[in-house]
Amino acid sequence: MNGAVPGETGKRDENVKRGNWGNQIEFVLTSVGYAVGLGNVWRFPYLCYRNGGGAFMFPYFIMLVFCGIPLFFMELSFGQFASQGCLGVWKISPMFKGVGYGMMVVSTYIGIYYNVVICIAFYYFFSSMTRVLPWTYCNNPWNTPDCTGVLDVTNSSAGSPLNLIQTLNQTFKRTSPSEEYWRRYVLKLTNDIGDLGEVVYFTATFPYVVLTILFVRGITLEGAVTGIMYYLTPQWDKILDAKVWGDAASQIFYSLGCAWGGLITMASYNKFHNNCYRDSIIISITNCATSVYAGFVIFSILGFMAKHLGVDVSKVADHGPGLAFVAYPEALTLLPVSPLWSVLFFFMLILLGLGTQFCLLETLVTAIVDEVGNEWIIRRKTFVTLGVAIVGFLLGIPLTTQAGIYWLLLMDNYAASFSLVVISCIMCVSIMYIYGHRNYFKDIEMMLGFPPPMFFQICWRFISPVIIFFILVFTVIQYRPITYNTYVYPSWAITIGFLMALSSVICIPIYAVYCVLRSEGDSLLQRLKNATRPSREWGPALAEHRTGRYAPALSPSTESQLEVQLLNPEKPKTDEAGVAVAITVGSNGSTHSQDSKI
Repeated sequence: MNGAVPGETGKRDENVKRGNWGNQIEFVLTSVGYAVGLGNVWRFPYLCYRNGGGAFMFPYFIMLVFCGIPLFFMELSFGQFASQGCLGVWKISPMFKGVGYGMMVVSTYIGIYYNVVICIAFYYFFSSMTRVLPWTYCNNPWNTPDCTGVLDVTNSSAGSPLNLIQTLNQTFKRTSPSEEYWRRYVLKLTNDIGDLGEVVYFTATFPYVVLTILFVRGITLEGAVTGIMYYLTPQWDKILDAKVWGDAASQIFYSLGCAWGGLITMASYNKFHNNCYRDSIIISITNCATSVYAGFVIFSILGFMAKHLGVDVSKVADHGPGLAFVAYPEALTLLPVSPLWSVLFFFMLILLGLGTQFCLLETLVTAIVDEVGNEWIIRRKTFVTLGVAIVGFLLGIPLTTQAGIYWLLLMDNYAASFSLVVISCIMCVSIMYIYGHRNYFKDIEMMLGFPPPMFFQICWRFISPVIIFFILVFTVIQYRPITYNTYVYPSWAITIGFLMALSSVICIPIYAVYCVLRSEGDSLLQRLKNATRPSREWGPALAEHRTGRYAPALSPSTESQLEVQLLNPEKPKTDEAGVAVAITVGSNGSTHSQDSKI
């Protein structure tokens, strides 16, 4: 159950200083909780909704097979081999340590607005503790004359023809009670972005229970088949749009957590011989299957609402993260004892968000602690965690204003989109071509007992970097400014978005220049070679795993002592049992003793 490679179960893999996972199940469930987050519930169905339904599936699975799973395995093996966070692992090539800082910046941005989404889920959670959900009907002070609920349509259909005609007229400009509750009561949305008025066993599995309940209820509703067919039927004209492929690549990175630094951090607490290859396959497939499963739940409900309103599925809900706070809440009003299911659903959202948020926080804390590395900060890791949490809380306050949703979407579209692709590409190239693919394959074989499969070797060296690069190019070419409903972001807001995206990527060249300037060498070429060469500390963290080319080299004083001992064979070193011990030097620079009885 410890996930060790066969034949390695007897080795001492425990890292007493940093700590390890208790068993493999804890690591897998924590990784699933990290990867399966809020994005699986609202981001993947939203991207399908925006990019032509089932047409989005094709580029999504292409990116999963050739980019997602290979990069997921690379990051897990990277962190597990060195037992370091997203900064410490770059002892492999110090010049690219800026990639680690870029990961920290991305995790900071995501953690800031993830906090706000979790807070909204908490708000809905407590608002659900009532007899009638506040977003069920249109008779609330915050509702407008355009509000028409699914239950209102049902009641009107049973009434006079005049009421039915009025309801159908309202359908063309219809807003649902849940949408108005979300926009006019929860967000109190303004018209301008500038107006700033052991628990893992439960948290990783409980969301599937709630999703299954909603799925069973959804497919039994009238019109659910129409919504599911819209979800599965591809609109092939969308395939030619580079934005669809860019969204697919971004969703893979966003959903699996690639380039966030969290995978490297969590894998760094694995035992050295843990089979991370198997873990990467299990976790990535589970994550993407959850995204597809959540899409069935969403579109079954959208099909039901479209059927009752007499409109196309694409006209039912707005785009954006509000999908989870508009479509889902309206679906919950159709269930018996709806407040109970609403409490369970939003409790599920809270668990999904916290599972990811804890890992984002641990990514930043581990990077800081590993970077300082002394006993003082290790003993005070709790205070470091508290400090990072307080700073993140303060930075998230502007996102709770009446214009907060605009800022949240701005961060979501720019801070964790283009930069993830760039960071992953540079990480892949630096490991495969700067450090050397043969060296890395030997490291994995040393750790797992077998080299990476040929498919992963080809993807790491050729396919993944090429696909990521061209997706980035085409996405930039077909870039369109962000909008939210009918609101078009001003140019200064777009500029801030690009600066957020640039702030994580710019860390890479800035630190590279800094590292080259500090490196030794008489020429620029020599400095570059020294800056990209692995440092002496690179390799397995525990001494018992530092064998072969990672074996510690002898110091000159030790070598001179050995020479003196070898030049005096008449005085062999003997132990109390009368055994002579002759010390020899190994081919890799290590020493070992040979016992020969007299």
